[in-house]
Order: sequence, then structure tokens, then C-alpha cells
Amino acid sequence: MHVFLCDFLLDIAQNSLEADSTMVRILISEKPESILFRVEDNGKGMSEETQKKVLDPFYTDGVKHKKRKVGLGLPFVLQTSRDFSLNSSVGKGTVVQFGFDLTDIDVPPLGNLPSTILAVFTGAPESCDVVVTREIHSDHGDSSYRVSKSELLDALQELRTAGSQNLTRQYLDGLEEDLKPYRSEHVFRIPE
Repeated sequence: MHVFLCDFLLDIAQNSLEADSTMVRILISEKPESILFRVEDNGKGMSEETQKKVLDPFYTDGVKHKKRKVGLGLPFVLQTSRDFSLNSSVGKGTVVQFGFDLTDIDVPPLGNLPSTILAVFTGAPESCDVVVTREIHSDHGDSSYRVSKSELLDALQELRTAGSQNLTRQYLDGLEEDLKPYRSEHVFRIPE
């Protein structure tokens, strides 16, 4: 179930982590009326035929989740997002981009982005770096931050203990707190 926009992001990032990627780049770009997510990896990629199949909610490859009878999460993103694109090449990787109209009353709230980023960092295999760029563009100005798993590992030596996860979470919370003055209050449009 996707209660928050971060749930969609976590699903797509998980796909990238499971695609034998050594690099996953995540962009979260927010404007007063929209938010765009982009997840790019250098994993195994998909053929054109597979790209069509993964958008079917009932398609599963039977390997990733042997008991699951539904798809990989992409159909849910496709159904809910305003803008969606999927580009992939076998052996080169995949780019999934999806955006939401934040003025639409049916769009779920963002959710806890620091917890989502921490989950992606700690869920990534040792051989995979993850770089997250978060941007806000508003009437109050522009601001952003960039954080990578490898930089956190250089500072903390590991990310799997409660202590290092707590420090990482506090750091990510602080980065998000620094963006608050730039965030716009979202005004929902009620459909006629």
C-alpha cells in the first residue's frame, strides 16, 4: 500500500538496488505545485519487451518475489503520478521518472523523506553507492542538498548499527530542516 509519496520512491529505489547496480542516483525536485522523482541506476537494465511487461500490475518475473502475484511497483507509480517515464537498456541501466501535482487533493503526502533515504542507504549492497539530491525551488528562493552513501561511510565507517543509523537520521533530519524556509504551503484544488 502506498500511503506516502516516499513509498513510491522506496519501491523504485529497491528495484534499482536489486538490479546489480553499482550506482543509484536519486533526485527529488520540489516546486510550489509539483514534485518530481528520478531514480537512475547502472544495473542490468531491461529489454523493450520487459519494459512493457513491468507496467502490467499482474506481471512478475517469478524470481524476485516467488510468492507475489502482482508486479514490481511500477504500475502503481504509473497509475498515481502525473508524469511518468521509464527508459532502460540491457546492460546499461534504468531511469524511472515520476512526478505529482501537489495541488491535487488525491496526491498522498510526501511522508518521512529522511527515513526513506536512510532505508535506501542501509538496504543498498556494499558494492552499490547511492547519491541523493534534494532540491526545492520556490517563491522564497532555491535550496538543495546532496548526500551519498559513500560519504557517510567515510565518516561513520558503517551504516548498519543503531548508533550510525541514528547519527545518519539526525543528519538527514537537519538537512530537511534547513529546507523548511524554502518550502511552499500546498493549496489543494477541489475538483468541480
